[in-house]
Amino acid sequence: WLAFCPANFFGIHGWTSTSWVNATVKKGTEKKVTSTEKGVTFRGAWVEWPVGSQGQTVPYYFANYNFTLVATVSIHNLPRGDNPIPLMGVRLEGGGEKKLMELSYDKEGKWQVLCGGKTTKELRSNWEPETTHQVAIVLRNGKQGSAYVDGQRVGDASCELKNTDSKGISHFYIGGDGGSAGSKEDVPVTATNVLLYNRPLDDNEIRVLNANKISIPKLTGLKRVAAGATGEGTARDGGAHGGSTVCGGGLLPLLLLLGLWGIAAS
Repeated sequence: WLAFCPANFFGIHGWTSTSWVNATVKKGTEKKVTSTEKGVTFRGAWVEWPVGSQGQTVPYYFANYNFTLVATVSIHNLPRGDNPIPLMGVRLEGGGEKKLMELSYDKEGKWQVLCGGKTTKELRSNWEPETTHQVAIVLRNGKQGSAYVDGQRVGDASCELKNTDSKGISHFYIGGDGGSAGSKEDVPVTATNVLLYNRPLDDNEIRVLNANKISIPKLTGLKRVAAGATGEGTARDGGAHGGSTVCGGGLLPLLLLLGLWGIAAS
């Protein structure tokens, strides 16, 4: 099994040879992406990774049926508005309602999950500014979705997804969705160790990952990263760098998002 985890998932401090190819940062002219020692901070920007939007040649086309997407994040400020702000999610191809699943947060410190056309507001666990959280969304058999924060499921059970038209997944996103009112706020969010698995992890496996998450420092000493004039930037290859680490001990079949990956035999 491949179990490679980047210390800095977007690779601003140095690209691994095949990591993050086709990842695209979306941003407006006044938005920005900055790097810290242990992650990448988005302010009004977000990043997308294609699945069906680049056709079936994309190696993670399996995500239409089964996946676990995990990220270690820190939300640095409280939102000002009343709308929840997307943190990570999955969009479908085609028209109509295009969100399959989404984990978001609000100014009350609550987590919310959009799944199966319904929003669940988690009342038992809060998020805190400048606190490291591990978040995950899971798809099982293309029909059941669930979300986790710090090793605990958000809500009491998995939800039935309403994807009756059998639409394929267009892309994953982290840091915002580019469309909702909440996404227009410039709440800085740092993300690192973004991992994609080619199967749904169970509750125990997610708890193990959470127990080993790294700590994201407070938002200080940021370095401005220049972006393209079009407001979008795409990851590119480069040399390996000392900012990466090996984790997981080979226990889980892992797909490193948009780069080093291997399909586990069934």
